[in-house]
Amino acid sequence: MIKKKAGILLSVSSLPSPYGIGCFSEHAYKFVDWIAKAGQSYWQILPLGPTGYGDSPYQSFSTFAGNPYFISLEELIKEGILTEKECQAIDFGTKENDIDYKKLYENRYPLLRKAYERSNIRENPDYALYIEENRWWLEDYALFMAVKNRFNGRPWMEWPEDIRLRRKTAMENYQNELQDEMEFQKYMQYLFFSQWKNLKAYANARGIQVIGDIPIYVAMDSVDTWAHPEMFQLDENRMPLAVAGCPPDGFSAVGQLWGNPLYRWEYHKGENFRWWMTRLWYCFQLYDIVRIDHFRGFDEYYAIPYGETTAVHGHWEKGPGMELFRRMRETLGDREVIAEDLGYMTDSVKTMVRESGFPGMKVLQFAFDSRDTGSRNDYLPHNYPEHCVAYTGTHDNQTLTSWFETITEEERQKTREYLCDRYTPGKELYWGFISLIMRSNAGICMIPLQDYMGRTDECRMNVPSTVGNNWRWRVTEKELSEKLKTSIWQMTERFGRLR
Repeated sequence: MIKKKAGILLSVSSLPSPYGIGCFSEHAYKFVDWIAKAGQSYWQILPLGPTGYGDSPYQSFSTFAGNPYFISLEELIKEGILTEKECQAIDFGTKENDIDYKKLYENRYPLLRKAYERSNIRENPDYALYIEENRWWLEDYALFMAVKNRFNGRPWMEWPEDIRLRRKTAMENYQNELQDEMEFQKYMQYLFFSQWKNLKAYANARGIQVIGDIPIYVAMDSVDTWAHPEMFQLDENRMPLAVAGCPPDGFSAVGQLWGNPLYRWEYHKGENFRWWMTRLWYCFQLYDIVRIDHFRGFDEYYAIPYGETTAVHGHWEKGPGMELFRRMRETLGDREVIAEDLGYMTDSVKTMVRESGFPGMKVLQFAFDSRDTGSRNDYLPHNYPEHCVAYTGTHDNQTLTSWFETITEEERQKTREYLCDRYTPGKELYWGFISLIMRSNAGICMIPLQDYMGRTDECRMNVPSTVGNNWRWRVTEKELSEKLKTSIWQMTERFGRLR
């Protein structure tokens, strides 16, 4: 029998902070201490990459770079290259539980630029070593971001043809013109990874493992697509032939149109999946465990003709299947992976998940759909195998409390019957729901912090297929109370999941 454990799902961006967004500041270290004292074994975060349009961590400018928003300004104050007065004078927004991305974009980079100009970073031997070890991705990233800023943030598909197509003369000209801006971009990456390395080491020393998240796709407006068009399904003008998404389902009646470029899997096979091996290796430098998003896309992926406004007219294509993961095992050895195997599961997907040996995911909110009345529903907690990771919900779901309020009366009745609880008010049922998966056979249980808090959808992280109000929620320092910590410890201890 495996040792059962538990953890908390919370984006770095959702941590408390006086400077507009959660980051690698003192509050992050306090949160690690808090979940360690709550008996947790894992902290699951969302992707750490720099975010573009819509502020989604699943639409990053780079699969290798880190988000400069997460750089701790407090650390720069301690170093003496920024002052507390300078940081406090900046308007990062007025709500401590919300992220104002517009103000962050306008105000945080000038502060980081000021730090760069005062840093004498070129004289730092650690910086020189970082640049040398990461040159393989950092040079292209720094140039990409410098050119993007040169053209007021426009996506690379709208740049002048010479640099859009990476012609040699244009590359040299922009590298010369934007040398200082490129150095600034490298400096921010150095700060990001230095601070993240320290925070992760702190978590590990306190018995907390970090679960990271790798999106299956890269963004169209990313350095990955610009610098390596041969890896993607693009036409001669480097525009997509088809884009990624998923068909209509319980999340959306018109499906989800993600817009990411699709991989040319034959190219990747011919390269022995070299780029993928590098990407996975890199993730395991950042995290202890990697959750691979949209795992079923490696078996079959949904292709939507470029230019469609919904995902309704897409079709399925074959992916690389187990060939990629056999190569991963040969190259990287046995690594801890969680397969995000949600959605419609065909027999071939189930076979791939089983052959991979990776634990899949079980989400409680999927268990009580009125269209599925059978007791053999895979998402009902009494059916969970040990080799799975159980969630009350994910970043794409409603909070537990709002979910129960918005399902049908039939589904609420079914849920109460399963809980054997007819009388507890709906807004107080969240502890009962959490106990369902905590007492299951699942080896790992991951609970979004919002569900432990009993919060409603004003704290929801993401509504799929929408843009504008997602990824904004933050927990306040006051909400990370002793009472909540004790309640989480008691729940975790009750069902034998203490670390």
